[in-house]
Amino acid sequence: MATKASRSAARLMMAPAVVLLLGWMLVPLIMTLWFSFRKYLPLRGGDLGWTGFDNYVRFVSSSAFWPAVQTTLVIVLGVLVITVVFGIFLAMLLDQPMWGQGVVRILVIAPFFVMPTVSALVWKNMFMDPVNGLLAHLWRFLGAEPVSWLSDASLSSIIMIVSWQWLPFATLILLTAFQSLDSEQLEAAEMDGAPKPQRFIYIILPHLSRAITIVILIQTIFLLSIFAEIFVTTGGAFGTRTLTYLIFQRVLESQNVGLGSAGGVYAIILANIVAIFLMRIVGKNLDA
Repeated sequence: MATKASRSAARLMMAPAVVLLLGWMLVPLIMTLWFSFRKYLPLRGGDLGWTGFDNYVRFVSSSAFWPAVQTTLVIVLGVLVITVVFGIFLAMLLDQPMWGQGVVRILVIAPFFVMPTVSALVWKNMFMDPVNGLLAHLWRFLGAEPVSWLSDASLSSIIMIVSWQWLPFATLILLTAFQSLDSEQLEAAEMDGAPKPQRFIYIILPHLSRAITIVILIQTIFLLSIFAEIFVTTGGAFGTRTLTYLIFQRVLESQNVGLGSAGGVYAIILANIVAIFLMRIVGKNLDA
């Protein structure tokens, strides 16, 4: 049992790491808040003074703001649906005994460890190129005209690329949940004559609810800040400009740090709203 002295020693040893983490988070946040209230143009005069809420009003009243928020939410929702549905399907397959099961699992999980920029470049040049891409060759083989994916179906293409990268993560979490499923319960349902669809709906899905909740929460946190895939493929064109990419354009392309910082604050607010919403809707499964 821990004594008062041991607890004090533990707090003392943890203090440097806690202070470092707090500084790592709080310093950028405070600087973002500070610059959001100032007119700061690095290449056009530097700090031009206090502007109050002018940056916030300009950013939210921009014609690109609400389309960027909508695009962000569409990408997040699309990726979540694809990764959860196909993740359950792949987890069910990988849970079955097969030859070379370990190798197959490694191959399925491997895309998660590929850098976002690399995976986006691979999809852009090897698969979605309208002239030399594999999909273009497949379309010609089927007698159809190749599709310019990143211009004609840009948003769907981004969702496909990001889903390919996050599907292994969802599959790994769901596979772990599958392996903890009580096989005797399934066998009893099968002996009672319950068909496979009913066994899946009433036994498997409730058992996977916690794992699905974890997948949704973690992926949403990261997907709200999606940037690399869009930067490499479309450059924010063809309706793929997310809120993160809009902030990037305001800071680096327009050289307006104050306006971009205001956008960063909006992004933090949006992320917290979505997180609270998800915790209220699906987070109850964690306490079940």
